Amino acid sequence: MKVTLRKREKNDKVSLYLDYYHQGKRNYEYLQLYLIAEPEKGKLSKEQKEENRKTLPLAESIRSKRHLELQNGIYGFQDQDKMKGSFIRYVEYLAEKRKDSEGNYGNWDSALKHLKKFAKVDVVFSQINKRWLEDLKEYLQKGSRTPAGKLLSQNSASSYYNKIRAALREAYKEGILQRNPADETEGIKPGESEREFLTYDELQAIAKLECEIPILKRAFLFSALTGLRWSDINKLLWSEVQHSNEIGYYIRFHQQKTKGAETLPISEQAFSLLGKRGENEERPFAGLVYSAWHNIKLQQWVMKAGISKTITFHCARHTYATLQLTLGTDIYTVSKLLGHKDLKTTQVYAKIIDEKKTVAASKIKLDF
Repeated sequence: MKVTLRKREKNDKVSLYLDYYHQGKRNYEYLQLYLIAEPEKGKLSKEQKEENRKTLPLAESIRSKRHLELQNGIYGFQDQDKMKGSFIRYVEYLAEKRKDSEGNYGNWDSALKHLKKFAKVDVVFSQINKRWLEDLKEYLQKGSRTPAGKLLSQNSASSYYNKIRAALREAYKEGILQRNPADETEGIKPGESEREFLTYDELQAIAKLECEIPILKRAFLFSALTGLRWSDINKLLWSEVQHSNEIGYYIRFHQQKTKGAETLPISEQAFSLLGKRGENEERPFAGLVYSAWHNIKLQQWVMKAGISKTITFHCARHTYATLQLTLGTDIYTVSKLLGHKDLKTTQVYAKIIDEKKTVAASKIKLDF
């Protein structure tokens, strides 16, 4: 068994790659590391020589590591055929598995589109290393654009990069990768997102108005009264809606996002929004659809009440959280009602309430 560091010159760069030779079989791993080629006329500058001086030892250290891994059976030379597999097709496969979850699938699909734009051509597992991932991070933060031509937001870049990291973790678990290159890189830190919500008066105002899509109105108000996500409302079954003398109406379900088992008490008003009770396997919100067109209709309904905020369906969940805290419910209870695994997630809403208190305190001014 032998691992050799080799060079391949192309244009003004020299690509460094590893040549694996074992039992008559040869495989290659491109390191995404490059030396600056010696110009036909003249010599390399001092800075260029210094860059080459730093790059070559790095490539050599990777070669030494791979050689040891190969000797110890960690790298798994017999799995090199898997390393030739298409990473992009693998991400497509993982995205398709999430088609039942609209929001989650949308994020995976968007991440896939940006991955394809970055890669330009297909990329195989053996090409993915720390350098490749760092280049992808830079592309998502500085080069990738939205359909409107704007740079991706920090949160979008973070979300899409996390999907690629998740795909690599999955590939590692399945034995396609013998090590996870994502472990060698940091993620993209998400920005502090603004969570739009409706005040009590605004929620009251839209509740009195008709919406062009009645089921959308029912579902939105139900979310604002329970804190449930669209995905959990959409898949809700009558068998999950239960009643007891001790706690009244409640829902027993598994969260679509976290898969956690939850028991959520709901008010009688929220229960009334479910409509006439059907068979156990029927859905109270059958026919609820998530699309850009439905988001427009939701926004138009809100604007009829004179509300200029940009409201999406998820804002109903934010509304529930902020109203609960505003009305005095302690943060721990709100966290449990929302199904959060970490109290830190709920603290974002507490910060919103603190900011509202600060603004309110400044409204009283005396002339003296």
